Amino acid sequence: MSQDVVSANGLSLTFETNDGPVHALSGVDLSVAKGEFVSFIGPSGCGKTTFLRVIADLEKPTGGEIRVNGVDPEAARKSRAYGYVFQAASLYPWRTIERNVGLPLEIMGYSAEETQQRIARTLDLVNLSGFEKKYPWQLSGGMQQRASIARALAFDADLLLMDEPFGALDEIVRDHLNEQLLQLWDKTNKTICFVTHSIPEAVYLSTKIVVMSPRPGRVSDVIESTLPKERPLEIRESAEFLKIAHRVREGLRAGHSYDE
Repeated sequence: MSQDVVSANGLSLTFETNDGPVHALSGVDLSVAKGEFVSFIGPSGCGKTTFLRVIADLEKPTGGEIRVNGVDPEAARKSRAYGYVFQAASLYPWRTIERNVGLPLEIMGYSAEETQQRIARTLDLVNLSGFEKKYPWQLSGGMQQRASIARALAFDADLLLMDEPFGALDEIVRDHLNEQLLQLWDKTNKTICFVTHSIPEAVYLSTKIVVMSPRPGRVSDVIESTLPKERPLEIRESAEFLKIAHRVREGLRAGHSYDE
């Protein structure tokens, strides 16, 4: 039995628009193994988010095959195989933090006792214990995004899909959340697929970096990280880190057409 959590073979997706077809993904072959932290990086419009949305069954591929936990994305979605963290925290302003985090548990019909236990556990994981009764507008942007991550973790899916969750935050907050996310990944053993525009973020977080070309989105390079699992922020100044970052940058440059 394969340990691949995500497996794509010849995956393509073409959107039909009034201006003609838009080829978002073309011939993507990729596997994500259990417990990996895989970042997707590439220029705007290269299909990074589209690929995440295909995994989540929010978009349907028009060619090739994709399996999530060995089944098609629709079956994976129905079995609640993943949690999804969007670019914006997208918390309901009229719900407290605990009621935002507990929303998927309410929908899934967990008992009140189980819901409270899971809320407490996941808020502790993201260092938000004590903020249960606060409303989103009473929290900083970074804290709101941590609450969003807690909501995605609340029902304990093995796969976490993250679409540029820290893109709108300032660099200091982003660094801090990067550190916290690595600690969270270490504690939970989740498989994480993470979309980013930041080369340092991709290199710092990942066990594997997938470099994508401009539309139609193709995989132009897959880089296995040689960095140790323990990664203080200072590792970003190391020769090994800079070497991997250079390869990512070269992959982005090689995959980019400047004639467009």
